[in-house]
Amino acid sequence: MRAKKNLGQNFLRDESVISRIVGELAPRGDETIIEIGSGHGALTSRLVERAGRLVAIELDRGLVPVLREKFANRDNFELIEQDALTTDFCSLIAPAQTARVVANLPYNISTAILQKLIEQRRCLTEMLLMLQREVVERITAPPSTSARGFLSVLVEAYCEASALFDVAPGAFRPVPKVWSTIVRLRMRPTPAADVQDESLLWRLVSVGFMQR
Repeated sequence: MRAKKNLGQNFLRDESVISRIVGELAPRGDETIIEIGSGHGALTSRLVERAGRLVAIELDRGLVPVLREKFANRDNFELIEQDALTTDFCSLIAPAQTARVVANLPYNISTAILQKLIEQRRCLTEMLLMLQREVVERITAPPSTSARGFLSVLVEAYCEASALFDVAPGAFRPVPKVWSTIVRLRMRPTPAADVQDESLLWRLVSVGFMQR
């Protein structure tokens, strides 16, 4: 099945990269893992073997039946046909429980999904995300550097970020024009910035960096 440009799809194919992602995530048999964008199920196949419960969120209607058939015999697999941008992640988890997220995010909506995940941090403890390398460089940029931007400030306020490793374009099909980076984001127990209106904070900081 071909990737859909309107969904920003680039399917991860490199088994060595998949193994490194699974190794970094280290799913446990007593936890829930949420995967955003399962695609053809290459990473999903490895995650479902180790996670106690795997919730896959897939928007592409053409891929949903493929995934349902592929993992029909896995009792710990649950498929949600939905846009991650409109998903209530906390509703996928039992009350008082938490989950971790793993995702190969489309470049065109990565910032929006990142904001969504941070907003639902009460039930999410950690995220392992594949992002465009330049985006990760901005997220992890130290103060007083040219790469520092509104995304750096906002992620730093709520997460501890660490870039893990780069992924070459050839690891995907179709092959993108840019490199990717795996970044780990651990939610801070206490946010460095405590505000009542987070959406307002996102807008204000964004405007501030645009005007500097």
